[in-house]
Amino acid sequence: MNIEIKKSIKPIKYSNAVEFLEARLKEISDNRKGDLIWMLQHEEVYTAGTSYCENEILNKDINLIKTNRGGKITYHGPGQLICYFVIDLKKRQKDIRKFITLIEKTIIESLAEFEIKSFGDPENIGIWVNNNSSVKKIAAIGIRVSKWIAYHGFAINIDNDLSKYKNIIPCGILDKGVTSLKELKNQNYDKLSDIVIVNLSKNLEI
Repeated sequence: MNIEIKKSIKPIKYSNAVEFLEARLKEISDNRKGDLIWMLQHEEVYTAGTSYCENEILNKDINLIKTNRGGKITYHGPGQLICYFVIDLKKRQKDIRKFITLIEKTIIESLAEFEIKSFGDPENIGIWVNNNSSVKKIAAIGIRVSKWIAYHGFAINIDNDLSKYKNIIPCGILDKGVTSLKELKNQNYDKLSDIVIVNLSKNLEI
C-alpha cells in the first residue's frame, strides 16, 4: 500500500497539526487520499488526552491544549521527534491493540539501531528504558481511532528540555521518570526520523 511521507523542517504549531490530521482523516474516509506518515517537531506545548485528570497539572500557569487523542498530559517541544500518521485500519486488520503493538515495535526497533534497548509496558502505554537503576519513559504514544482510521501518533525524546515535565505528572504516572536519547547516550540522532519512517512503513505492510 502506498503511504505518503511528509517531513517538516520548521516546528509546527500543535493546533495546525491536528487540523491537518483531521482533514486528512476525512479525505481517507471519503477515499480521496491514502495513508500518511508525517515527521515533525512542535513548538512548546502541553497537551491533555481524553483520560487526563486536573490534579495531573502541577503548574496551573502552563498553556494546556485539550485534545481528542487517547492518553493523559504530555509535553511537546524542540528536540523531540514527533511521528504523526493517518492510517486506514479497514485496509488492514481491524485490531487496535495489534496496531498499538506495531507502533511500540517500530519505536523499539528504531532505537535499537542506535544500540539503545527499550521496551513496552502492558500497564503503561509508551516506550521505556532502564536508566540509572530506574525505569524512565523515552517515547509517548497517543492514538485516536475514528471510523477505523487511526491517527495522532508518538513522540520520541531526543534532546528536549526535560525540566518541562516538572509542570505535570507525565502521562499520569507518578513512580516513573522521563529521559531523552542524549541523556542515555550522547551520539548523533539525525537519521532517527528516516529510520522510523522505514520501520513504520515496513511494519504496516506485515
